[in-house]
Amino acid sequence: MKSSLIPEKPILVYPSLAATLGLEEAVLLTVLSDLTHNLAGTPNNGYLWYQIQRNDVIHALPFWDVRDVQRVSTNLREKGVIIIASATLESSDVLKFAFNEKASSRPTSSIPIINTTPTPENAAHRNFIPSHWQPTADNLAQLAQHSIPSRFALDLVPEFVTYWRERKETHRSWGAKFVQHVLRKWRDFQARQATGKQPSHMTKDWQPSQDAWEFMVNHAGINREFIEDAIPEFIFYWTDRGEVNDNWNRKFYDHVRLQWARYNSAVENNTHPKPIPGNWQPSAEVYDVLNMANIDLEFARTLIPEFIIYWRDSNQVHTSWNTRFLQHAKRQWAKRHQLQNQAQDSNAIPNRSTRDITLEEELSDRSWANS
Repeated sequence: MKSSLIPEKPILVYPSLAATLGLEEAVLLTVLSDLTHNLAGTPNNGYLWYQIQRNDVIHALPFWDVRDVQRVSTNLREKGVIIIASATLESSDVLKFAFNEKASSRPTSSIPIINTTPTPENAAHRNFIPSHWQPTADNLAQLAQHSIPSRFALDLVPEFVTYWRERKETHRSWGAKFVQHVLRKWRDFQARQATGKQPSHMTKDWQPSQDAWEFMVNHAGINREFIEDAIPEFIFYWTDRGEVNDNWNRKFYDHVRLQWARYNSAVENNTHPKPIPGNWQPSAEVYDVLNMANIDLEFARTLIPEFIIYWRDSNQVHTSWNTRFLQHAKRQWAKRHQLQNQAQDSNAIPNRSTRDITLEEELSDRSWANS
């Protein structure tokens, strides 16, 4: 008699597989085997390739979400059990994979045979870390979901490899171990940034901390001058809003990070210098960056005619006029607010009119950074 407590077909888990691969991995392997049982598969390079709809996988594993399935399938791939040829399940509707065994050797009525003895051919199950080990693209993508830059993670690889080689320990998945290691380091970094800081208002003389500078330049790979140009707009915006925050460094990093990503798409790939056309206009990406910087777009547009005239008269050439204009607009915006602040201070008298300052000086002037 069938019990009402057993509503559907159970998932069969082999103890030897669970002990070798891990319980979650054994569960997913069984489900994949069941889902492909009646599929012919497509032979290619000696393997049988299967395509399973993402919804079918999720339906068979109702206790997991898409991220869980992606994580466990990645573990199976890193252990050498399956080969995956599709994008992540979060961005693809199909899981395309092959069991890592030659097509002629796969039984038609059982799950793939997994060698549970850690022989050299099967060393991926539990092995020592190689001296040249590197994280996979999936590892870095998993870290990116936590807003951790790949540069930050890659900088930790040498110490990670050295530590585990000296300990002479084996693990089933060095990728998973590395992700855990980077997450801890990232939390430590964030904790150091916020330690002992009470919520405070933004000040006109605020500057990123030395740790924040080091992280943005060395780990996130953001250009130092690009960071400097973003400081005034950040100060002006948050000073005007009058809000308090307990980690302005973190908020500034988020502010710069998004701009930097968009800025890189605005820079022309052509490395051949060229003069500025008479009808030149900034790209849409430039306006996106200016908008992210909270710079008035109408103000930026008023700068275009003067910008074109100056550079056409000078007969100079550059590889990216988008970059030049973005720098010019940001620094003019900083100058505008600086002069407004000076005008509010009865003791401050500007030494020079902005009309007396050439565009070339504007593009190279960094005096605001010292004010």
